[in-house]
Amino acid sequence: MRSQYEPGDSWLDPSLSALMSERRQLINLAYRLLGSLADAEDVVQEAYVRWYVMSPQQQKAIESPGAWLTKVAGRICLDQLRSARARRERYVGEWIPEPLPDRMEWTDGRSGGATVDPADRVTLDESVNMAFLVVLESMTPAERVAFILHDVFRYSFAEVAEIVGRTPAACRQLASSARRRMRVSHAPATTATRRAAVVREFKQAWEARDIAALIGLLDPDATALADGGGLVNAALHPITGGEEIARYLVSVAGKAPDQTILERTVNGQPGLVVQHDGVTTAVLAFDIADDRITHFWAVRNPEKLRPWTTD
Repeated sequence: MRSQYEPGDSWLDPSLSALMSERRQLINLAYRLLGSLADAEDVVQEAYVRWYVMSPQQQKAIESPGAWLTKVAGRICLDQLRSARARRERYVGEWIPEPLPDRMEWTDGRSGGATVDPADRVTLDESVNMAFLVVLESMTPAERVAFILHDVFRYSFAEVAEIVGRTPAACRQLASSARRRMRVSHAPATTATRRAAVVREFKQAWEARDIAALIGLLDPDATALADGGGLVNAALHPITGGEEIARYLVSVAGKAPDQTILERTVNGQPGLVVQHDGVTTAVLAFDIADDRITHFWAVRNPEKLRPWTTD
């Protein structure tokens, strides 16, 4: 039995094709709001389901189907963000956003080629790097939605208000508050070439288990977070201090001498992927300032790493 819509149908109906062309924009929006590609895809699927369960008359009464889909997807994301707060309280250890799958190597800070992974539906810019997403996690659900919709996707505050369920003036204040959070946490810009060089030097020092070299690459006040989700071994709390992090990394490497460390693009920036026998066991993202690593995040939760393992 065929569903009301299947991908091959779009050539029969130009209006249907136009409707489905909104999918990429919706995925981009939902990923930034939720920090999970899998959840973003579920949200977009649910938005389309709500469209197709309406009668043709109801659909025709909607002046802009794209705007309607954005409103529905935004509201679903807002509901998920609110419920996620309770779930995060029960989460084992630190929660880190799901890294976008990308199996391409980077060279001098740039990806080595096009990827055919699902992540190619997400536009890679500053609003998906790990540091940006982590700051988003510190915001209230309403702040996050107002900020992403207005500052990243350029929706008017009147449009944002319809999704958030507050006045345009209140949404303006929400976005302003979110902007302040971003400014406080924003590190000085580092060129892509230099960022790549630092990450490569970090990889080489880690492989060599060179504590002194690692300490030299890490800011004295650096912070490292690991997300194992309670499913694999991972530090349950942030590790602070360059020397403490360096010693921890060398200890981890000593327990897994057969690990392979690969240079891969992680959310649009140079990162590292750790594999054992072809299975990805960790994805590392970095924040760098003044040629030193100030933060790095290691996603180890296998549920978040499934798309990173080569079939």
